[in-house]
Amino acid sequence: MSIQSAINKELFTPRDERMLVAVEVSRRKRKRMSFLPTGAGGDYNTFICVSVTNTRPHQLLITKVKQFGGSSTFTKRTQWTVEKLRQVNGINPNKDCPEFDLVFDGAVDQWVASSSAEKCLFVQILYHACKTYWEGKVGSLGKVVRQRSQSAPLEVGAGPSVPSPVSAPRTLQSRRKSYAPPRQTEFINCQPKLTAEACTMNLVIFRCKVFMNRLKNRMVANKSRSPARGQPGQRDECGSGGAWRQAESRRGQTVELMHKAQQFADTAHTLALKYSK
Repeated sequence: MSIQSAINKELFTPRDERMLVAVEVSRRKRKRMSFLPTGAGGDYNTFICVSVTNTRPHQLLITKVKQFGGSSTFTKRTQWTVEKLRQVNGINPNKDCPEFDLVFDGAVDQWVASSSAEKCLFVQILYHACKTYWEGKVGSLGKVVRQRSQSAPLEVGAGPSVPSPVSAPRTLQSRRKSYAPPRQTEFINCQPKLTAEACTMNLVIFRCKVFMNRLKNRMVANKSRSPARGQPGQRDECGSGGAWRQAESRRGQTVELMHKAQQFADTAHTLALKYSK
């Protein structure tokens, strides 16, 4: 099970939420937090997750999740609604880079993703999620304004009253002002392929890049953990078959990852042929 699937299963599914994307990040400017443990036990990984509630009205949420060293569980640290997300800064609109900023009400978080592809995938999915959310919000707001303007009560008097031609437009205008559309999240310094020109093909390409980066990191980690032959202290472990079983397990994981990478490559090739016609 991938880290993203584990986070979704442990933190979001029990709360009737669906995680859309998660990116592993680190701060560009490290904050010193005295309430966190120090030393080896204070090491942790940070993930920024985007999720949506399954119940109506749907809520779009941004959550900061941490996994402390030596633990397999995840901890939800902070959660914001998308209304509090004022700005997403892609830092460089001309080339891929892992840096990005999230500006909330009263807080600015400066992050570095584990790779440029991870950041691009996160920004693209967040952009489309925000666009869908705000379009639905504006549509429902306009519906409420029309309903209230049509159901305006007539004044009760001695006889039939005719509304003044001057007062009626002013009343309708004041109601429209009271239902002003909410301020939407702003995306700046983002590449066009992540926002205006975003398409399914770009999304698949980013997913392939992310997966290949994770595959490479997994293979490097497995290689570094493999026992060196001929070194003192390794004969007992190798003789007992422990090292052989570990090597076989890692080899099986590598074959599985390579199979998934091939599936991603086939999907990307199919979509490339589709959009080239």
